[in-house]
Amino acid sequence: MNATSTKVTIHMVASLDGFIAKKDNSIDWMKSSDNYEKGITLTEEKIVEFINSIDCYVMGSKTYEHALELGWPYGEVPVYVLTQRKLKAERKTVIFYQGNPQELIKNTLGAKFQNIWMVGGSMLTKAFIQQDLADEIILSVMPVILGDGKPFFDFIGKEVELHLKDVTAYKDGMVELCYELKKE
Repeated sequence: MNATSTKVTIHMVASLDGFIAKKDNSIDWMKSSDNYEKGITLTEEKIVEFINSIDCYVMGSKTYEHALELGWPYGEVPVYVLTQRKLKAERKTVIFYQGNPQELIKNTLGAKFQNIWMVGGSMLTKAFIQQDLADEIILSVMPVILGDGKPFFDFIGKEVELHLKDVTAYKDGMVELCYELKKE
């Protein structure tokens, strides 16, 4: 699927019951006031180091619009937005793409970037998993049960085996699970 040096990561933040946003699209629940004494503290230095390791982002149009509302956390890193709608590019680094995800990854991004992050939403996550485009899934689970909202996973339609690569617990109660998707 990908060149050996290219890694595609699906990253999502979700509630314990698997929602990535409330029905009204709000994500205020992603800030935790919990205190887990054994957890690690995420320093500004670590955040910057981590963000600098990402070569490009891929997202759906609704995630793009929501990111603009939130103040655009992606800096000057290239962002590819998969959409069938006509949207206005609010940033120079945004590229709109109307083809399918497999063509984007194989023909465009795989040749240019090593560390590709797909950051939303659920329909695009479904497509990436169904088309075997992802190498790993990083799921950050917040210490909250929302009870309703927009699910992280839509009906995938197939079984996918995973290998747990890493688990990290943070001071605020968030737990990050890193899974490698097993390839056949």
